[in-house]
Amino acid sequence: MTLTTVSSKYQIVIPREIRENLKIKPGQKLQMIQIGRRIEIILLEPIEAARGIFPHLNVTDYREQDDREI
Repeated sequence: MTLTTVSSKYQIVIPREIRENLKIKPGQKLQMIQIGRRIEIILLEPIEAARGIFPHLNVTDYREQDDREI
């Protein structure tokens, strides 16, 4: 467990060990969720990072057909 302090500007520092383990980069988005008196910080990945995670999934059978006329 690592201790951090809230600054006078309400900023916190993510400790180096955690940044390195999670490969957090400057400018990367994090989501914060309050659960009771606890704060959870979730590392957001760009949607492009999900491309290819299911290489054998055939999505053509699951997509709805677009019958609208353009």
